[in-house]
Amino acid sequence: MLRVVFMGNPDLALPTIKLIQSSNHRIVGVVSNNLKPLGRGRKLQKTAVGEYAEEQNLKLIMPKSLNDENFLVSIKKLRPDIFVIVAYKILPARIIKIPKYGAINLHASLLPKYRGAAPIQWALMNGDKKTGVTIFQISKQVDTGDILLRKEMEIKPQDDYLSLGRRLCEMGSEMVVDTLNHINNNQIKAIPQDSLLATSAPKISKDMLLINWTWSAKKIHNWIRGLSPYPGMYTIIRNKRLRIFRSEIKNKRLKSKPGTIIDCSSDFLIATGKGAISILDLQIEGKTKMSAKLFLRGFNLCEGHLVGK
Repeated sequence: MLRVVFMGNPDLALPTIKLIQSSNHRIVGVVSNNLKPLGRGRKLQKTAVGEYAEEQNLKLIMPKSLNDENFLVSIKKLRPDIFVIVAYKILPARIIKIPKYGAINLHASLLPKYRGAAPIQWALMNGDKKTGVTIFQISKQVDTGDILLRKEMEIKPQDDYLSLGRRLCEMGSEMVVDTLNHINNNQIKAIPQDSLLATSAPKISKDMLLINWTWSAKKIHNWIRGLSPYPGMYTIIRNKRLRIFRSEIKNKRLKSKPGTIIDCSSDFLIATGKGAISILDLQIEGKTKMSAKLFLRGFNLCEGHLVGK
């Protein structure tokens, strides 16, 4: 049995903490981000992992800083054998050195491909057919540590960030427990990463979310998938922001200017630099998410209207 300190924030980390808790290993502490104002009321709330830890009466630590001496003392008191990291911060070197077996991380890509903060998004945005999960030993440089376990997963045509992320994290949770078992039984084999094969998956920034209609329909469609349901790609229509969550590629030869609405009766079809995009699910500023068909009934649009301005 290993004494585990789990570190994570979002709901995508929940399958892993739950599976560890039901395993032979013991979670002796949970580290998650501090309280944060969320929602319309800006009420202070815990992260999904923080809420789960509290519900399960697990010791929860929410440090203001990972370099805080009190945090260091609190972690040492837990006498951890290992840290398990799923969607958390970069750990200082002196924290990583505390457990006997250091720290392992669940990364949602086939490392060394897609090192960085947004591997799931970039796999979809680039139109990849497969991705996977890597469990690796955390080292000084981000996402460069030795690989302990790696498995592939097919990317389905209908996948978006949320659906693919859920499947990867479910598979990854089993891989984490398998890795803990291998470490506990002294059966682990670490494989160094080949940095010559490394690619990056940088954090998604706000300036990446505005749709460029001069791109091909395929590229726009893949970016919509990769950034749906959040933060969501958007365009501008009648001075309002229109977020697009789901689309289809229409391989039509068009002479229309990119961004031109070419059908708004039976279909919400917009011309791109190559082909057209059919919008399926969307959200106009000030309204809730809805189907394109429902939107077209209440929002009078004309063919030939130019979006994006």
